Amino acid sequence: MNSRLMMILRILQIWALLVLASSSWAQAISPQLVREIAPEGKLRAAINFGNPVLAQKDITSGEPQGISVDLSRELARRLGVPVEFIPFEAAGKVADAAKAGVWDIAFLAIDPGRANDIAFTAPYVVIEGTYLVPADSRLRAISDVDREGVRIAVGRGSAYDLYLTRTIKNAQLVRAPTSPTVIDVFRDQKLEVAAGVRQQLIAFASGRTDVRVMDGRFMVIEQAIGTPKGSVSALQFLKEFVEDVKASGFVAHALERSNQRDATVAAPVKY
Repeated sequence: MNSRLMMILRILQIWALLVLASSSWAQAISPQLVREIAPEGKLRAAINFGNPVLAQKDITSGEPQGISVDLSRELARRLGVPVEFIPFEAAGKVADAAKAGVWDIAFLAIDPGRANDIAFTAPYVVIEGTYLVPADSRLRAISDVDREGVRIAVGRGSAYDLYLTRTIKNAQLVRAPTSPTVIDVFRDQKLEVAAGVRQQLIAFASGRTDVRVMDGRFMVIEQAIGTPKGSVSALQFLKEFVEDVKASGFVAHALERSNQRDATVAAPVKY
């Protein structure tokens, strides 16, 4: 069997599994519930391109793709409404827009600093936050970083910025405008450390000899679906949706399709 045929069969297999997964969950959805989740008659999904694990832009068309896009489309299909993607370049900007009423769902890391305005499901994916340092840095372990004289580049308002703001006692945080610009700030200002999602840092370090990604992690980032606080029934529906797409294999296959195999499907949660 040639490689092209094998690839076609693999794609068909993944497609069939996704169809099976999406059809395995049946729940009566009232018009009132649909209005509570998508009050504008369409599902407005905030897509954060600042996290490459969750969203990417097609290199040819520029269209959004990735697990957050797949989940948005599947949720809209189940609700029986069209989907509209609202693009953002940073998680902090998504969170800041929660009160503005511009999105119905968002894909964000769970953090207590966001809990005043946003209600979260359980996580659907977990990813690691870690550090990148110059290759000749004397900082070898995660525990070495929090010391006087160490400057850490972080993406403003990101989950790891919020976490490190609470936990770093001695090092200094230097905030880049967005997570994708962390590396630029790290290099331009000749900082000692860059913090970020492991996949993003590995992608930059790959093939380079002047930097390295540290072993270990300083946090586990739990990615969930968020919705503006208000409707208890809407949140419950979203919680059950997340558990279904985890259990059915939808999340795992969506990660595979977007080549994000280093991310981990979150453990199931019973309500």
